[in-house]
Amino acid sequence: MDTTDTSGQLEEALERLHAAGPERDGWLSNHAPMVVEALAAHGHAGAVHRWVDLYRPKLEDFPDRLAPVTDDNWVSALGDPRRITDWTDHFSRTLADRPWRDVLAEWWPRLLPGMYGGATHVIIRVGHAVRALEAGESAPRRTELAHALGYWAARHQPVTGFAVLPGAPTAREALDAVPAIAKGHLGFRDRLAAVHRLPVWAQDVTDPDLARDRLTELVRATTHRYATHAHGEPTMLVHAATAPNAVLRTLDSLPRDQWAPSLHAAWTASAAVTAMYTPDEPVAYEPPARLTGEEVMERALAHGDEHVIKLTDTALDVGDEPALAAAQRAIELSEPLAP
Repeated sequence: MDTTDTSGQLEEALERLHAAGPERDGWLSNHAPMVVEALAAHGHAGAVHRWVDLYRPKLEDFPDRLAPVTDDNWVSALGDPRRITDWTDHFSRTLADRPWRDVLAEWWPRLLPGMYGGATHVIIRVGHAVRALEAGESAPRRTELAHALGYWAARHQPVTGFAVLPGAPTAREALDAVPAIAKGHLGFRDRLAAVHRLPVWAQDVTDPDLARDRLTELVRATTHRYATHAHGEPTMLVHAATAPNAVLRTLDSLPRDQWAPSLHAAWTASAAVTAMYTPDEPVAYEPPARLTGEEVMERALAHGDEHVIKLTDTALDVGDEPALAAAQRAIELSEPLAP
């Protein structure tokens, strides 16, 4: 599929959205830039303005600026959500002066350990921004990368201290081996703090090409798994698939020596989300109809929920029938975006 939007409607939508901050209601993520990119990438650029109109009530302004982020003080500003606007300004300046791939390559290893920030939306937004730039460069698309990187830096949240459990040979088996956290934890941050044990998987991979293959396997396994496990938490379990897929779609824009570390970070993030929201038991699932990828995306767009559209976007990347079934499962379990 040709993912280039030559109509300019993606640019127009991004320009509308860049007046809004990356969060709402305290720390919930603004999904709109990710959704409009996904729609444009799959041939629905003509629908982005109507979707933004429906989503507009959820948008909020940027927080106030505190102090500029500089090359000298960025370490102290990392992970400080009060500095979202300062970080966005920093990356806007940086990307105005340097090629975007150079900026991404410099900051990727700095930010990668903190990809859990914003319930993993920080890495997901970067993945959408990078795909848009790879499809065609423009000022609004570079600005979107600045906003995405700024959000990641401000919400940077490493996860450490968990015990390492024996792994499994395949991603599917490793995901099945992830122990659920204890009951009673509420909210992403509280649940993330309760992740004390995770199995290893693909830990010995150092070859870049093998890292890509394993990451592709992980995205496929997590997407397939959604169909049978999404009843555990239909919204949050989307990120077990979309976060590693954001990493996968960024690999070609990064130096090859960053691919293996990216795989390892993506596995830990996906496994952590699995631990936080996996149900006690899977359920069998058969979709009500065998649909093409285009038909599934049309139904996701009609449904309108941001997580449904983004999971469908990942399912289309995977491209097989179990992945499309997972997207249909998301449509069934999720509340539609109200008109």
